[in-house]
Amino acid sequence: MGFLSSLLGFLGFGTGIGVGLLIGYCFFIYFQPTDVKDPEIRPLVELDSKSLEQMFPEIPQWVKNPDFDRIDWLNKFLELLWPYLDKAICKTAKEIAKPIIAENTAKYKIDSVEFETLTLGSLPPTLQGMKVYVTDEKELIMEPSLKWAGNPNVTVVVKAFGLKATAQVIDLQVFATPRITLKPLVPSFPCFAKILVSLMEKPHVDFGLKLLGADVMSVPGLYRFVQEMIKKQVANMYLWPKTLEVPIMDPSKAMKKPTGILNVVVVRAYKLKKKDLLGKSDPYVKLKLADDNLPSKKTTVKRSNLNPEWNEEFKLVVKDPESQALELSVYDWEQVGKHEKMGMNAIPLKDLIPDETKSLTLDLLKNMDPSDPQNDKLRGQIVLEVTYKPFKEGEVANNISDGENDVEKAPEGTPAGGGLLVVIVHEAQDLEGKHHTNPYARILFRGEEKKTKYIKKNRDPRWEEEFQFMCEEPPTNDKMHVEVLSRPPSIGIHSKEILGYVVISLADVVNNKRINEKYHLIDSKNGRIQVELQWRAS
Repeated sequence: MGFLSSLLGFLGFGTGIGVGLLIGYCFFIYFQPTDVKDPEIRPLVELDSKSLEQMFPEIPQWVKNPDFDRIDWLNKFLELLWPYLDKAICKTAKEIAKPIIAENTAKYKIDSVEFETLTLGSLPPTLQGMKVYVTDEKELIMEPSLKWAGNPNVTVVVKAFGLKATAQVIDLQVFATPRITLKPLVPSFPCFAKILVSLMEKPHVDFGLKLLGADVMSVPGLYRFVQEMIKKQVANMYLWPKTLEVPIMDPSKAMKKPTGILNVVVVRAYKLKKKDLLGKSDPYVKLKLADDNLPSKKTTVKRSNLNPEWNEEFKLVVKDPESQALELSVYDWEQVGKHEKMGMNAIPLKDLIPDETKSLTLDLLKNMDPSDPQNDKLRGQIVLEVTYKPFKEGEVANNISDGENDVEKAPEGTPAGGGLLVVIVHEAQDLEGKHHTNPYARILFRGEEKKTKYIKKNRDPRWEEEFQFMCEEPPTNDKMHVEVLSRPPSIGIHSKEILGYVVISLADVVNNKRINEKYHLIDSKNGRIQVELQWRAS
């Protein structure tokens, strides 16, 4: 009887489960709630920025801000270069921290503070985009949006009062927008002399700190206090306009700034060989320093004379007396056609004794190849008086200032009350000729004319050429005429064209010592030219 009742109870339980599942399934299928609606789908373009950030909190800067450029290629570059950057950054960090540690150890009577380990780990930072600023100065300004969740291992050992403590930084997170300025830009690799780093806003910093093996950041209240203190200290040190400056090279060497002045007196030449079939030659002399982009200086032309006397004096600015040489060439002037070279020679400046006038009589050669037998032929001689006058200490700035606004003094020998007017033609933009656009710039000042090289088929030429004018007195009331012309093709019927001009008043440069501006060209639709002027007073 007991067995039968147990069997019936089991069968009743099983039947109840089956019936319950069947009824539940029917209710699920046939009885749906009436308040359920289909979800509303809206295009992303209709959402505001706040809603988008809630949906996608990690939107890159190049998506949110059109001023930021996408730089995935740079992230790949950082990934490959990171093992080497890690070592270089850690080395620089140690050098920066060294004087700070030395100052504080003495202040707080600490025996020593040393890095036991210092590595940034294997995970490089990620750049979410970069903004680049364009200025008229010799600098490059970048603002990358940086996010770094790294695995560094920074272990510091502190010894004080006979005790030793070890602190370890792990699991670092840094979100920051630094401003990185490379300046000044120089014509020597890596093409900039300093790196200046500023923070545009307080960074987000999160990390773990192990002290004596325990994570002290887990102590209640300590995490937020330490995080805010680090933000505040970093902001006090590097929040813009304060900067961290990392020197890369000596700017004075990179820029090859002037070291002295070379006085050259072209006295005379004699026994020149005539080049004309009828009559004598018309000689003149061209002088320039090697490795110098400035135009050659010229003497006057002596008509029908094979033993000319000039007694004309020239001043040339020397930038590297160890490697530069004075190059001189004698030409026969021709009214039509190319002027024919009569001979040449060169004087290495390292052979000159500073502040000592040297009288030289040089044989004219065909070229500077000592093995060329053509140089054995007599072509005449030239007589010069040469004096190299190096600048005295303090006459020229030792290096380039942060803003490159410091202007050098005029070289020794400049007339009292006068000075040196320096004109740097940087570039032009949006030039357009009627028949051709092969631009070059021409400068007219006090009867002197200077020209840049011409650049073929270019509406946005960059010259970066410097010209100098010695002035007996400040050009306060003078004006300088700068015009851009287009050189015609060698084959064609069109003549040269004027692409625009500008007249610059020099009163501002005398008062301010330096101006660097872009001028709209007169008689040009959209053309502009960037000219830098410096007044170096005696």
